[in-house]
Amino acid sequence: MSFITKWRRNGRKSDRKHKDAVDADSPDSPNRLSVINSPEMDPIIADCSLRLADDSQESTKPSNGCLRSELTVALEDCMEALDLFLSNDFEEALVRLRTRTKDSMYHALTYATILEMQAMMTFEPGHILAAGNTMKEAQAVCQRAALTFLQDENMISFIKGGIKVRNSYQTYKELHAVLQSSGYTQGDNHGHFEGGVKLGVGAFNLMISMLPTRTLRLLEFVGFSGNKEFGLQQLQEGCVENTFRSFLCTGEGDVGDAEKLLQPYLKKYPKGSIFLFFAGRIEEIKGNLDAAIDRFEECCEAQQQWKQFHHMCYWELMWCFTYKRHWKMAYFYADLLSKENSWSKATYAYMKGAYLSMLTKDDCLTFGETEIALFRQVPGLKQKIAGKSLPTEKFAIRKARRYLAERPIPLPVPPLEMMYIWNGYTVIGKHRDLTEAMLKTLDEAQATLDSSPRTEFSVDDQCLVSLLRGLESQIKYDHYLVPNALLEHGLLCLEQGRKEEGIKLLEAAKSNYKNYSMESRTHFRIQAALHKARGSAENGIYVPTSP
Repeated sequence: MSFITKWRRNGRKSDRKHKDAVDADSPDSPNRLSVINSPEMDPIIADCSLRLADDSQESTKPSNGCLRSELTVALEDCMEALDLFLSNDFEEALVRLRTRTKDSMYHALTYATILEMQAMMTFEPGHILAAGNTMKEAQAVCQRAALTFLQDENMISFIKGGIKVRNSYQTYKELHAVLQSSGYTQGDNHGHFEGGVKLGVGAFNLMISMLPTRTLRLLEFVGFSGNKEFGLQQLQEGCVENTFRSFLCTGEGDVGDAEKLLQPYLKKYPKGSIFLFFAGRIEEIKGNLDAAIDRFEECCEAQQQWKQFHHMCYWELMWCFTYKRHWKMAYFYADLLSKENSWSKATYAYMKGAYLSMLTKDDCLTFGETEIALFRQVPGLKQKIAGKSLPTEKFAIRKARRYLAERPIPLPVPPLEMMYIWNGYTVIGKHRDLTEAMLKTLDEAQATLDSSPRTEFSVDDQCLVSLLRGLESQIKYDHYLVPNALLEHGLLCLEQGRKEEGIKLLEAAKSNYKNYSMESRTHFRIQAALHKARGSAENGIYVPTSP
């Protein structure tokens, strides 16, 4: 039974129970408020579950049945706290919210959301625990589920988290149906409610639609569905309104649309760390690396309270300097991350070793570390999230194994290989100078391979350096190269207008290869390419008509 059905049934029972004392049709009937304040309610519906005013307190009574003074004042106070947060006054925003988390749903939800953002950026157990406890007070089902995935490492907790996510998903679908129904009446704070529904429905549709086909089929079996266009539409509509959740609807869809959505926020919060970071990401995706670096550095300089924003910028700065082949600067930011951030120490150590491998021995002396020592550290730094190792760590550990030998055979171009895994070639491919510089590095690697004795890794290394062409049947270790070669070939066909050929190559890459490194990441790229090639979505709440 859905919670909407329970709500209606509970409402009818409560009406009968109180009909001698209260007119059941009264807009401010206490029985109506008690139903809304049910602990089973999702936080979006429970927006009205605030303390009732004292009998002596004057209050207005609008048509929606909630005491307007209580709800509106709470919303305005939370909006002011949110304004502080977006202006980088993080601690002041938290202090302002903390005092009312026990008696105001919106204060608890806002406070918990900020703590969750902190936990997602730091991966510190204490931050995750604090956010989870506050989510319980806010009855934020979906956000608590996300934290469950971070906090617990056993499969039972993982399944429980999945059930919570599904419950939240079904709730958003039902709330969306309520908004579309002819009997729905808009109240004084309708915008905040509608914004929350658009955020939830939009985010779920967008994320689910981008999953690999095999995962999507499993999710459809248990009741999930996703439509990319509809999800983006909901997020765009939720972003343009000045509501409680509007800034959460911003993100990175189409670059042009993202720029348009971001401009009003940059104008209002010119030093806001969140928006400076997104501005940097947009410039990076466009291949404007100098502009991106300026934005990320500006984001770091804008505030010193939350180093977590600095860490997000460090990661992007590391890649920006990788695209520019500035190996020393890329090493510098990988080193900062390894010292300050807990997300993946193994990945950071691997990247440090990768950058040092591109320098001369004399240049490496200034850093006090060697590539061999760093690569040998990687396996011991592995960690688990939700009971599983990070795919990036698995890849780094497997690649670093050859350095465990007494006389290791070096990897040919490890920064470029990891850059490919993180889809970095879509960035450098937008600028001729970046592409030509990277080809020069690959030519140098090819010359090194040609002059080196043949080893058990020679075929794999040759396939990598020659941009995944040929010799695929002889590959011994790097089996991910073949499906990724088909992926790249398919993408080239699509760019040249050879649609059917491109789709066949993408389908072959998706169906014919399994159990290789970074398989999920490759499937995400294949799914996105197929989705774009076919130009339509076939599952979801809403399917737009064909043009």
